[in-house]
Amino acid sequence: MPMLIPEGKNDMSLKEQINTERLPVHVAIIMDGNGRWAIQKGKERNFGHEQGVNAVRSVIECAAELGLKYLTLYTFSTENWNRPDDEISALMRIMVQSLNNETATLVKNNVRLLAIGDFKRLADDVRERLFETIKVTSSSTGLNLIVALSYSSRWEIMNAARTIAEETLKGQMSLEEIDENVFEKHLITNGIPDPELMIRTSGELRISNFLLWQLAYTELYFTELLWPDFGKEDFYRAILDFQRRERRFGKTSGQVLEK
Repeated sequence: MPMLIPEGKNDMSLKEQINTERLPVHVAIIMDGNGRWAIQKGKERNFGHEQGVNAVRSVIECAAELGLKYLTLYTFSTENWNRPDDEISALMRIMVQSLNNETATLVKNNVRLLAIGDFKRLADDVRERLFETIKVTSSSTGLNLIVALSYSSRWEIMNAARTIAEETLKGQMSLEEIDENVFEKHLITNGIPDPELMIRTSGELRISNFLLWQLAYTELYFTELLWPDFGKEDFYRAILDFQRRERRFGKTSGQVLEK
């Protein structure tokens, strides 16, 4: 898709053009295209996943430097469990290596790690390392980095509905009490603000079972770039594109301006 902010259009750098007073509080990213990137280069798919770690590092650095409060990365979906065993093993190995290598950096940069997903399906070493990093970074007060791991939005919504039904049957809640606020409190993202911007790489124009409830009013940004090629400048372009949009939430432009 054509970029709305092409390079060379402004003497200021892309980062300098960003209005730090109008940053999205929460950015979510579907990191897509590692396998295709590797295949295009004549490599195995796992090579793309390994190189994708560099893009993850760049985006986290960007988010922390800009002062974003929340960044969610769609790391591994429940549908990804259907991939070949060797690719799943490689992805989990990369996850453990990344946690081992980056935990000290997260602490140094005041980044707090959180995670959402069905952790029961994770191997013991992955789950233990993930929980250890979450514990070590729990006192950080800067960027909240949320890893969506073995995550499915339909799974999350189904669990919330089941829990509400159980509480209602037990008399802990009446049907009249159930509203959007009650439902949101039963989601695993409870306490985390909904994303204001969702970025997806690789040219795919869908949200793939990712934060379906939470993305109801999110601005969507799609780029043809494959994830390993997505760098800091590309992240800045997405932020600038977000800042040029008018967010009306069902109101008219006049009502937004009056506010």
